[in-house]
Amino acid sequence: MASMASSVRSWLDERFHLEDLKALAQKKTVPLHRYSYWYFLGGMTLFLFGVQVITGVLLLLYYRPGADEAFESVQLIMTQVQFGWLIRSIHSWSANLLVFMAFAHLFSVLFLKSYRKPRELTWVSGVFLLFLMLGFGFSGYLLPWNTLSYFATKVGTEIPAQIPIVGRPILLFLRGGEEITGSTLTRMFGLHIAILPAIATFLIVLHLGMIQWFGMSVPPGIEADWGATPNRRREIRFFPNFVLRELMAWYVALGLLGALAALFPWTLGVKADLFAPAPAGIKPEWYFLFMFQTLKLIPAKILGLDGEVLGIIAFGLVGAIALLLPFLDRGNSSSSRRWVAGMACLFLGYMVAMTVYGWVAK
Repeated sequence: MASMASSVRSWLDERFHLEDLKALAQKKTVPLHRYSYWYFLGGMTLFLFGVQVITGVLLLLYYRPGADEAFESVQLIMTQVQFGWLIRSIHSWSANLLVFMAFAHLFSVLFLKSYRKPRELTWVSGVFLLFLMLGFGFSGYLLPWNTLSYFATKVGTEIPAQIPIVGRPILLFLRGGEEITGSTLTRMFGLHIAILPAIATFLIVLHLGMIQWFGMSVPPGIEADWGATPNRRREIRFFPNFVLRELMAWYVALGLLGALAALFPWTLGVKADLFAPAPAGIKPEWYFLFMFQTLKLIPAKILGLDGEVLGIIAFGLVGAIALLLPFLDRGNSSSSRRWVAGMACLFLGYMVAMTVYGWVAK
């Protein structure tokens, strides 16, 4: 067996130059400083995305995307397919943890100012990936075709419809018509399992490629300290040192996912009834809750303008500023760092406060 494995390794090495890749991996280093633990967040996000892909493929073996079959197929998965309930729970929990880790990774990069030259496009691709994760959450929420997902999607698709000129075309595009129907379900299914994964795969490859090309960023304060005293610079090898540490973080994430899925299995609820009234207190998923609650609190009219439209435009501006931050923040001074960190803390605090308020509000 050992000789066979050696022969296979030699055969592959002749064609793919595996030794060169191994040497490159061993040569690559990761900066080691008091903020190095933030580097693990990107790998954790990638791991959770991989869990989503694997569990999503398993669910696809039994899921049927039709208004007359979707709910029943998920019910079949949860009651008759062996360990189907566990796979669906892991898929649902990992989706929520994925969005959480994507936000955590984004804010860690922001606080460490890792978007500085020459990593502007690395940041832009990462922000686009966060938007895609939110898109995955929105498109996948309707697929079980239960009461909660139906009315939450109905509310969610009505929000962009308030935007002048482009609002109605967006609503028709998302719904596939005037109302939430089987066509909406099929459209969301196509987005969730084909269009969004294709775009996400391209962006992930691009994002990882740029990280490999530019290397890990070092915070400005640490970078200045190392420049003044070069002997204080510390690094560890990416392979195997950093990879083994990352794998330990993945084990922890996998254990957490297993515990959440087993102890708090994801429920299915009641099948959607298009003619039933909306349940009281309908709310979106937690990662949309701060926006939803903000729009609820905004007055109907502000200076004669529609308050909800102004709220949507404001969130759009925040997203645009986040996307273009490397090109807007060109300063390297400590005051510039404090200004960006202060604004980020303010917005993060607002997100958390409004999410909690939206969760406990009636």
